[in-house]
Amino acid sequence: MELLDNLALGFGVAVSPTNLFFCLVGALVGTLIGVLPGIGPLATIAMLLPLTYHLEPVTALIMLAGIYYGAQYGSSTTAILVNLPGETSSVVTTLDGYQMARNGRAGAALAIAALGSFFAGSVSTLVIAVASPPLAALGLQFQAPEYFSLMMVGLIGAIVLAHGSVVKAIAVTLLGLFLGLIGTDLNSGNERFTLGFPELADGVGFVIIAMGLFGVADILVNLERQHAPALTAVIGRLWPTKAEFRQAAPAAVRGTILGSLVGVLPGGSAALAAFASYALEKKIARDPSRFGKGAVEGVAGPESANNAASQASFIPTLTLGIPANALMALMMGAMQIFGVTPSPRIITEQPAFFWGIVCSMWIGNLMLLIINLPMIGLWVQLLRLPYRLLHPIILLMCCIGVYSLNNSSFDVLLMLVFGLLGYLLLKFGCEPAPLLLGFVLGPLMEENLRRALLVSRGDPWVFVERPVSAVLLAISAVLLAAVLFPALRRKREEALRE
Repeated sequence: MELLDNLALGFGVAVSPTNLFFCLVGALVGTLIGVLPGIGPLATIAMLLPLTYHLEPVTALIMLAGIYYGAQYGSSTTAILVNLPGETSSVVTTLDGYQMARNGRAGAALAIAALGSFFAGSVSTLVIAVASPPLAALGLQFQAPEYFSLMMVGLIGAIVLAHGSVVKAIAVTLLGLFLGLIGTDLNSGNERFTLGFPELADGVGFVIIAMGLFGVADILVNLERQHAPALTAVIGRLWPTKAEFRQAAPAAVRGTILGSLVGVLPGGSAALAAFASYALEKKIARDPSRFGKGAVEGVAGPESANNAASQASFIPTLTLGIPANALMALMMGAMQIFGVTPSPRIITEQPAFFWGIVCSMWIGNLMLLIINLPMIGLWVQLLRLPYRLLHPIILLMCCIGVYSLNNSSFDVLLMLVFGLLGYLLLKFGCEPAPLLLGFVLGPLMEENLRRALLVSRGDPWVFVERPVSAVLLAISAVLLAAVLFPALRRKREEALRE
């Protein structure tokens, strides 16, 4: 009964005219950036963040969340029609979705992707509503040692699941932790690591790093690529046949369950969920040779999984303050800018905010289902937009957004420096996402570490004497062993490669 009361409160917040409008804006923008390859939700949310400062916190977060899960919808359109995924999470969709399009079933593939995403989004919204309160109740029992250990699990989990070299992932995470230390020490009041720049006394701006790493860097990387999608598929009839429905429905259910589980894991992502779903469908199929030639399950499963994972990742972010991936770190930073601290107390202290965001996700998914299929023709036309015009517009928006924060040209220069850093990281095979996670969690880890040592009078054994903290540290040790021991490291690399 309490759940129904909470949902009623949430829908009361979500259906206000202002929140409905910005939910629609977020869904449309998310679909747009999903359709346009090379522009991800990370860069878009970072660019639009300064524009939301005049909005109410719940309104701003509803729009930003809509951009995130809306991108999962839009990216499937290009993956199916032109074999060019707009998002990493839709790379798997190209394997069978594009083959369906070449076989004259593009419309059916697009419909299956949209319906699977809507089903997954609806189920994962319900999962958030059901799972968040007990998880928050558990989190209320946490104190400083448990929070420190939990954040350690999150960081190591991100390293384990990062693609490429483990050493590079650790180095990038440590760099993020260091950047989080720049500024004024709250205990002593002394400046540290500011290199004599007074502009760094308050630390490096979160938006500056996000825009540089994921906005400017993406532009530099995309300038090296040739984007020339050629639409050769005929969309044809949109509604799938009964046989296709029978094949797609079980795959969508399995993808939803798998995506919901992967989404809450530290380091989990929509892309990881999609790849895992495709591997599962191929393993349990009676005829695995169908995959890669237009198998319906190869579209329904991954598309459901990536949407479920994108929304399920809100659970640890909102209730424990632990971002599951880089985009959730960005969301968490945005909430802190708006004066909202994600923690177990958010449900009891700000119920309208929490339940308003949860219920807006279902409304946003319904909007995406309604606007995506009828607007396929418009999205196809946008694919022909010249990228030489798009990139200067994005760079201009980044510069204006950063300058508007403090009216400081220093911030703009700093953003360009981080843009160059992000470009170099990508060129050297390093993922910039762990850096953002380290930057967001670093100050929180330091605060809880100091608090725990202060209460225990400097006794470091406090972290292993408390049972929950000891279990979390043990999990961290197991994850770290998984990437340090040669045999386990080879299995990790094989799993990521598969």
